[in-house]
Amino acid sequence: MKKVILPLLFIFILLSCKNSKNRSMTAKNETKLVMPGGINGYAPVNGLKMYYEIHGQGTPLVLIHGGGSTIESTFGKILPFLAQHCKVIAVELQAHGRTSDRDSAETFAQDANDVAGLLEYLHINKAHLLGFSNGGQTAMQIAISHPAIVNKLVLVSMFYKRDGAMPGFFDSMPKATLDNMPAPLKTAYLAVNNDPKGLQAMFQKDKERMINFKDWPDEQLRSIKASTFIIAGDHDVVTPQHAAEMAHLIPTSQLMILPGTHGSFIGEICAAEKESKLPEITAAIIKEFLDK
Repeated sequence: MKKVILPLLFIFILLSCKNSKNRSMTAKNETKLVMPGGINGYAPVNGLKMYYEIHGQGTPLVLIHGGGSTIESTFGKILPFLAQHCKVIAVELQAHGRTSDRDSAETFAQDANDVAGLLEYLHINKAHLLGFSNGGQTAMQIAISHPAIVNKLVLVSMFYKRDGAMPGFFDSMPKATLDNMPAPLKTAYLAVNNDPKGLQAMFQKDKERMINFKDWPDEQLRSIKASTFIIAGDHDVVTPQHAAEMAHLIPTSQLMILPGTHGSFIGEICAAEKESKLPEITAAIIKEFLDK
């Protein structure tokens, strides 16, 4: 497993990039959003120029990407299906994709404040949140520190304690370099922000955040008031047992374990299977949860 683990340590894509060499040749095509007619812009939020896109109509649903990722590389496959039913607001966090950086480390608390600031800028008082991987941790932090703006919460492939990751996940992280970053993610970043120095800065900040990852206290999960849907793969970075533990702690929650690796069931770029129906199926199940 270590041969697979090393390239993926600073983000949660451990079992997903077996075919990254082949996918990197076509990443520019794969990362284009399928949805036409969306709008985009930059919001002045806490010292950032924060990039966002809006697709569809209806109840607001905020999509928060994984570490090292962009809107396209995390959500390019599933976003069109979600936008058929919701007003999807996809964001890019500090130093990621088209959003600017600041002279400070990345933290989940700061990311949570930034997303809250974006919603205030867009005059959205309350929204559903869907976060994948590191984005799931940001979404959970929003539910803890900004509960009034959260309608329902969808947490995909994330953990809240270090021992919730599969064995070996953190071991080689201090030695990881940009060369270990999956090629499709590097290509996706440079496709929207052709700045190699920015790519290196993003990598380093993501890496440091994971090296310094601290467990959330159980009490914080128990404090979450929003109805929560926890989704993980049966061969994910988060273990099914840990996902079940989160579902047990969050008072109004349910759990779904799907067949697949980290992000495969939402079509994340490193894990997407050609012609797979899983992203469409996952989107339909998420819609059912949000509509209840």
